[in-house]
Amino acid sequence: MSGSDNDANNSRTPERKVWMTALESRFGEAEPNLRSSRKRLIREILDNPEDTYFLSSRALAKRYGLDPTTIVRTVQALGYKRYAEFAADLRSHFVSRITPYALMKSTMREKRSVAQHVEHTLQMDLHNVNALCSRLDVKRVLEIAKRIDRARKTMVVGVDFAAALSQLLAYALVSIGYDARAPIGSTGNLCQSVLLLEPRDLLIAFSFGRCLQDTVDSVLLAHKNGVFTFGITDSEKSPIARYSDSSLVVSIASPSFHGSYVAVVSLINALLMACTQIHPRRTLAVLRRKEEESRSRWYTPGTGNKSANRGRGKIE
Repeated sequence: MSGSDNDANNSRTPERKVWMTALESRFGEAEPNLRSSRKRLIREILDNPEDTYFLSSRALAKRYGLDPTTIVRTVQALGYKRYAEFAADLRSHFVSRITPYALMKSTMREKRSVAQHVEHTLQMDLHNVNALCSRLDVKRVLEIAKRIDRARKTMVVGVDFAAALSQLLAYALVSIGYDARAPIGSTGNLCQSVLLLEPRDLLIAFSFGRCLQDTVDSVLLAHKNGVFTFGITDSEKSPIARYSDSSLVVSIASPSFHGSYVAVVSLINALLMACTQIHPRRTLAVLRRKEEESRSRWYTPGTGNKSANRGRGKIE
């Protein structure tokens, strides 16, 4: 590869921004003025939030063999007035840095039967949907629906568990007449797909918690090329919320290792409803044409299992 090719590729690579939680930011600012013992303590807490986020100041002191006063003074050295403020940021740090292993480890601390774990999971699903209903700004949903309507094409990015969400939204948008696609989430394929976008296009990104690097890079690259970016994530402080031009926050909180996407699907449903109602007559025309052209897709008794029926003759 020539030097000019390398320069071209480098110019296309988005600048990766270092994202930190509020607690990490405070530690970074205070670190130069902290004693080495306090630095070690805070690093230990940051590296193992699943073991510390639920502890009181006394319990945290007991865990590390320290006096409670030492914990309080260390917290104050980070700029917190009260331990409760530190604990809130520590919990946010835990949630944003959580991994399937850490979440499962945290769930196992709860003394529940298998049936109770199942019921708790369903209760959290319901809680997330209720929270979405009570907090969702419908005007924001209509705003993004109008952007989809104006866009030349819409690209939906989601990786790992979020891939199913991106496929769902893109497929549904195509079904009602919009040019939309959800590229498979390998690094190279995502990068090449984003590079084909123009300022008239739109990129929608799904990612949650600490967010996946490929998804964040797609947002950064699209933004760099003048493409409007919209994020769907679970925190206003997540990388997707920070780096997207606009975003909506929806909870995926769940005791299950993979999170709960029930409320996210509800948000997708709301967005699709808004898209269908912007131009209802056009939507009906598209769906009518699709129905006429795809009648053979549906199962018809007596025509779909001829080969199977041939094997059901009388046994002699």
